[in-house]
Parts: sequence; C-alpha cells; structure tokens
Amino acid sequence: MSEPVPSTVTPSAPASAPASAPASGPASAPAGIDPRGPRFGAALTAVLLVGVLLLGTSAAATALLAVVAAGFALGVAFGVGGTWQGVLFRKVVRPRLAPPTELEDPRPPRFAQLVGLVVTGVGLVLALVGVSAAVPVAAAFALVAAFLNAVFGLCLGCELYLLGVRLRARA
Repeated sequence: MSEPVPSTVTPSAPASAPASAPASGPASAPAGIDPRGPRFGAALTAVLLVGVLLLGTSAAATALLAVVAAGFALGVAFGVGGTWQGVLFRKVVRPRLAPPTELEDPRPPRFAQLVGLVVTGVGLVLALVGVSAAVPVAAAFALVAAFLNAVFGLCLGCELYLLGVRLRARA
C-alpha cells in the first residue's frame, strides 16, 4: 500500500444496512465499523484492568488479567466486533443509538488489540515464571491505553498502526 490508511471511512450504505467497502477508498479496504464500539469495549476493558490493579499481585489478579488477554486474543482473531465487548455493543448498545455518522477502518483497532494482547501477555508470562509484580505493571500500561480510548477516543494502538503504514509508504 503506497498511501496512508485513513482512520475513518465514509459509509457507502445506510448505517442500518451492513457496511460495505467505501466507494472512494482502495478496493481492498475492509468494511467500516462503528467507531463507538471499540470505545465501548475499551471502557469495559478499563473496568476489568482497574479490578486487576485492585487485586494486586494475587492469583485472582493474574486470572483477571488472563480474561483481559483472552478478550484481546479474540479481537486479534476476529476483529473488535468478535470480542465479547463487541458482541455486547452490537446486541445491547448499538440498537439504542443513532446510526454512526462515519465508519472506521477496522484494521487499526484490530492492530490495537494485538498491542493489548502483547502487553497483557507479557505480564502473564512473567507472572507464570515468578515475577508477580508484572501483573499490575502490565495492567497499568493497558489501563492507560484503554482509558485514553474510552474517554478521549485516542487509540494508541491505532496510532501505532497508522505510523507503521506511513513508515512503510516512505520505504
């Protein structure tokens, strides 16, 4: 790909209809997603990560961090809509909202799920080899990213994705 991927795409169909590839974007661009979904998921993830921090270095904290990491793994495998948070948003929250004004490219949020999986996964692996302090540290790093996304709409993993696309385009 020779040009940067936009962080949003304009819907080419009514929001009530399934999203389709944007008419003005690259032919290979995937269908857009409602940008409110990842923010909702980030809010739920932030709540779980606060729980990890409150539990400290206990086995319960490690187990809760494993649940968060499993959610990130689902996001990597199936996209943000395939996480338990994405399903909850799609089934419970989105029907109560107005249609989105624009759709977002799903690739940056999916990459952000990978970043979250790496951060929480490293914390879990270190905890398994005896570094129990890695659990709250990993949770704290992930919490900062989830909080920024949930509250301000700033997705750090998405920004890393777009930076990577720009760097590849220059190479």
